[in-house]
Amino acid sequence: MATTAPPPVHPVDEVPPVRQLAVFGLQHVLAMYAGAVAVPLIVGGAMKLSPADLAYLITADLLVCGIATLIQCVGFWRFGVRLPIMQGCTFAAVSPMVLIGTTGGGLPAIYGSVIVAGLAIVLLAPVFGRLLRFFPPLVTGTVILIIGLSLLPVAGNWAAGGVGSPEFGEPKNLALAAFVLAVVLGVQRFAPVFLSRIAVLTGIVVGLAVAVPFGFTDFDGVGDANWVGVSAPFHFGAPAFEVSAIVSMLVVALVTMTETTGDLIAVGEMTGRKVEPRSLADGLRADGFSTVLGGVFNTFPYTAYAQNVGLVGMTRVRSRWVVAVAGGILVLLGLLPKLGAVVAAVPAPVLGGAGLVMFGTVAASGLRTLARVEFGDNHNLTVVAVSVAVGMLPVGVPTVYAKFPDWFQTVMNSGISAGCLTAIVLNLLFNHLAGKSGSVGGNTAEAVGLAGGGGQDAVEKSRKEAV
Repeated sequence: MATTAPPPVHPVDEVPPVRQLAVFGLQHVLAMYAGAVAVPLIVGGAMKLSPADLAYLITADLLVCGIATLIQCVGFWRFGVRLPIMQGCTFAAVSPMVLIGTTGGGLPAIYGSVIVAGLAIVLLAPVFGRLLRFFPPLVTGTVILIIGLSLLPVAGNWAAGGVGSPEFGEPKNLALAAFVLAVVLGVQRFAPVFLSRIAVLTGIVVGLAVAVPFGFTDFDGVGDANWVGVSAPFHFGAPAFEVSAIVSMLVVALVTMTETTGDLIAVGEMTGRKVEPRSLADGLRADGFSTVLGGVFNTFPYTAYAQNVGLVGMTRVRSRWVVAVAGGILVLLGLLPKLGAVVAAVPAPVLGGAGLVMFGTVAASGLRTLARVEFGDNHNLTVVAVSVAVGMLPVGVPTVYAKFPDWFQTVMNSGISAGCLTAIVLNLLFNHLAGKSGSVGGNTAEAVGLAGGGGQDAVEKSRKEAV
């Protein structure tokens, strides 16, 4: 009697061999580590915390980063998108948290507002899930492109030596970054398949080997770090719930939900598992739960990390279990501060060389999505052009909104949220609102279809595949 073959496993659900899981997972950790520890360093530094308290913030952050990543990748009940998504502290919350922490509220006021914001994200997740129809390929491609472009200055700062470095911009820093970039490209082009998939990790390891004898690395922090450190809930005191702090953090919550939506859609495009309204809501709900955990365990709001989206696209390793292992490594780093200090010793130029490839890959993925959009005889080119321009404005001119209210700065200083909101509004304006008789985008079918492509059949088909 013939046996039926088991159904094929989707690449997202495949479990690679243990050796590959560990190597691929470490690659994801190295790609996001600098960004993960930057937020507690910035906030703690602005509040003039002691070195011991700063170290505590960092280990707490790494621990919750790992837990948040596991929730997002593995999932439980209606929490977690179950895609290869790395979680980390959002930079959108930095300015409001510094303001809250330095104007009398301190860390308890920050954590109170973070807990409320996390609960709000959990409650609002189903609402955002139903908004997925407003993200046709025209909007998603534009948002993914903006995500990649807005990250490139981060890689540039790393390549130059890291913001605040006394040797920022030294030719030796850029030379090391260029060497790492060359190694990554060489491995990806000429190495066997397995090695090409860990091209970023290979570039970082080779770059670190070159950096040590040339004096780029500083391992002093490794000797000072403790072997074991466990984060206790409310280490800095019971949370304080101040209205002004909560309001500003709720604005941050809306921004991070918008950014996470873009990242989840991008990973769905790259992995071939389209994000649907229910899975989007599950992913956002996991964000909210992790943010509540952040407020309890002395850290900050969490979101999907776009640099790891680029790594998924570049390596074509689509298994969520790889990123789940990366989450496990982060948990270890949070419990073993000495191990975390070793990873932190990787020089910024080494990360910069690898980051240029990863972040460029995100932007290129956006272009690939836009290639499915019809640009003839409609206003789609205008939608893309203006959205990218608005999204790049705060990236190119960081102080452009300095005279505006805090809530406005929180929304618009994030190029991703600014560009995303612009793309959604312009797509509705040009493609779905009834226009003049005979004008493009002016008929009822287009208004109902929400195609985002001027009613073109190809784009409508793409939209149905995506929703």
